[in-house]
Amino acid sequence: MMPHTRLRDVAHLLSAMAPRRWWLGGAAMAALTVLMGMALLGLSGWFIAATALAGLVPATALVFDVFMPSAGIRLLAMGRTASRYGERVVTHEATLAVLAALREKLFVGWAQPDAARLLQLRPARLLQRLTSDVDALDSLYLRMIVPAVAACGAALLASVVLGALQWWLGLAVLAWLLLAGGCLTAWLAGRSAVPAVQRAVALERLRADAVDMVAGQTELLMAGRLAAQCARVQQSDARVAQADHQLNRLDAKAAAGFGVAGAVVLAAVLAAAGYLVHAQVIGAPGAALALLMALTAMEPFAALRRGALEAGRTRLAARRLGARMQQDVQDAHLPAPQQGLAFELQAAVVQHADGVLPAVNGIHLQVHKAERVALIGASGAGKSTVMAVLAGEQALTRGTVTALSCVWLTQRVALFQDSVRDNLRLAAPLADDAALWTALQDAGLEDDVRAMPWGLDSMLGEGGLGLSGGQARRLGLARLLLAQQQAWLLDEPTEGLDAPTAHDVLLRLMARAQGHTVVMCTHLQREAVLADRLIWLEAGAVQAQARRGEAGFDSLLQRLRAN
Repeated sequence: MMPHTRLRDVAHLLSAMAPRRWWLGGAAMAALTVLMGMALLGLSGWFIAATALAGLVPATALVFDVFMPSAGIRLLAMGRTASRYGERVVTHEATLAVLAALREKLFVGWAQPDAARLLQLRPARLLQRLTSDVDALDSLYLRMIVPAVAACGAALLASVVLGALQWWLGLAVLAWLLLAGGCLTAWLAGRSAVPAVQRAVALERLRADAVDMVAGQTELLMAGRLAAQCARVQQSDARVAQADHQLNRLDAKAAAGFGVAGAVVLAAVLAAAGYLVHAQVIGAPGAALALLMALTAMEPFAALRRGALEAGRTRLAARRLGARMQQDVQDAHLPAPQQGLAFELQAAVVQHADGVLPAVNGIHLQVHKAERVALIGASGAGKSTVMAVLAGEQALTRGTVTALSCVWLTQRVALFQDSVRDNLRLAAPLADDAALWTALQDAGLEDDVRAMPWGLDSMLGEGGLGLSGGQARRLGLARLLLAQQQAWLLDEPTEGLDAPTAHDVLLRLMARAQGHTVVMCTHLQREAVLADRLIWLEAGAVQAQARRGEAGFDSLLQRLRAN
């Protein structure tokens, strides 16, 4: 969070993501639309009144020019339609393009070292940042800047037209519009700030509670806590409803305030117009023009209500995203190791913020190209953390790491609610169908996919729903083979698979691993026996290691589970 981030700073950052002509053009077209609407109504009222009066006297009717005003009315009507269309296209194009770029920047920024662990700890929070918080920033331009420019333009036009009739009337109306519109907008923004923030926080809490309930419903049911979790969801929903009620009440009061302000300016102009007509300063057509201009002058200020109502939420989103928006995305690629090495760790230390002891404690490790290394040890020894460091997904607290570009087969294969083809193409976006079928064949999954109703176009459910554990593992293997990297990181590649499936997966892996560097994290003999070197980790440090053929190799192997 960046507590001192101001809306002005965020607006400057957002404006840098799109050409300035888009921002200025959208605001200018919004103002032009409002001005044309006011001019259309005013000119129409004047024309009707003037035509009616001219018709009373035949001589006047003969010389009255109906063509110029009617042409002006048609021009304003068509121009207002065109400018309204242009305003929507330009403003929404600029806003949506900027928000899309912002989401991409945030997503790439969160795809940095240690991001996966934070995503698992706080999925609802990051989802809120990418969706609701980013969407809240569109109010800054669409509902604050654009309506403010349009409202100021409307006030200026009304004052010019009324000032042409009588200068003091124009100045009085301008002062009242700016004072009443500005004060009401500022009052609504101030009073709605707290409930808007409360609603945003409650909505995030509701989303987190709902995600926890859906994802952990089995565990909650087994522990007898499902009813309690449902109650938490209901409480969070009640907080959102309460905040909505407060915001709706404020909105209704602001609407009434703008209505009263509009009625005041209309009544004042009506009285002034009556006085001027009585004093024969202006005629009835001029009075009609003045009244219609006063009738429409306050309407653009009412459009600021939505932006003022969401100002608190927009300010909260700016504080949450401001720091990340101003950070440059770091290069996630690790520096290359010295000649002949694939990976190298020097005095590597990883200390998690929520951990008492280091997860990795001063490890020195060198892995040569085309070497097969197995990291072994009890659960919690630091094996997966070392793998994450080598993959560039975990930043070191101290020490250095160098690594070749690699591909990482994690314990849990990440599959998405998408087709088999698109799940495979995560590793190789440009791969054609022939390459996909070859990878599936090498992974032993070709027959299963061909048996599906739509082949590569068959849709998977969320998390790969529709595939067995073994099929999901093989799909992950196929994706690893498609990546065509010379270094592989395999984190317990056959964990949870039955013995025949595990044996088949390992055979296929090793058949394709010729000439590749393989670092494997395991506690199973069937996986470790394929390695050239075993490294025993304990408490985040290397306690023992042995190469194939050395006396300690078999003794280290015997410490592992047989299957």
